[in-house]
Amino acid sequence: MEASIQEVARLTGTTSRTLRHYDAIGLLAPSRVGDNGYRWYDDDALVRLQRILLLRDLGLGLGEIGRVLDRETDEETALRRHLAWLAAEQDRLARQAASVRRTLSARRGGSTPVLEEMFDGFDHGEHREEVTERWGADAYAAGDTWWRGMSDDERTGWQERSAALARDWAAAAAHGTDPGSDEAQELARRHVAWLASVPGTPGHGGTPVREYVTGLADMYVADPRFARHYGDDEAGAAFVRDALHAYAARHL
Repeated sequence: MEASIQEVARLTGTTSRTLRHYDAIGLLAPSRVGDNGYRWYDDDALVRLQRILLLRDLGLGLGEIGRVLDRETDEETALRRHLAWLAAEQDRLARQAASVRRTLSARRGGSTPVLEEMFDGFDHGEHREEVTERWGADAYAAGDTWWRGMSDDERTGWQERSAALARDWAAAAAHGTDPGSDEAQELARRHVAWLASVPGTPGHGGTPVREYVTGLADMYVADPRFARHYGDDEAGAAFVRDALHAYAARHL
């Protein structure tokens, strides 16, 4: 399969100028350029363009899209993740449409809509804007797909493990534990492993990026919403921050 730049522009709803710009910034090169100067795109280039458009729809800028493509070289895995996210969005929109239909039916029949049914499908992305701003739309999409793909029991288990980690941090802080002690560093190890288990986070499935861990640690102190998870005052969050910084310096 091969398509000219005009065909690609028509099928994707973009412009030839945009495609040339993608080439100029190193994001998408044509597979060949004819003697007449026409640009042609083969299968690989077209699949790369599909990924670019998917990431663009998630709100990523061109620079971030390029970094994602360079980082995620396993094309099939990346496309499967996009597909899972799209399926989740499709399901959410279908639930919203059904909710609106039920509301219309109830209003026309003179009855009161059922509260829970009215807002089925509207619980999407409580922290979407914040996560996207801090770590990119691709990170949000990956985490969102992972969370929605869990069963109720799996979500409950995850929440219980998270709560247990927070309780252990708070207890260690209350006892005046040294952030560099073996006890605190074991908590830090658990915390870093917990972060690495979430798809979309920098270093998911392996070793988290040092700057990501230390940045989060700093945020635990700066943002009261996070600080309250680790004790009754800011001192608990400061303990977590110092322990994570020490762990990152030694191991990341």
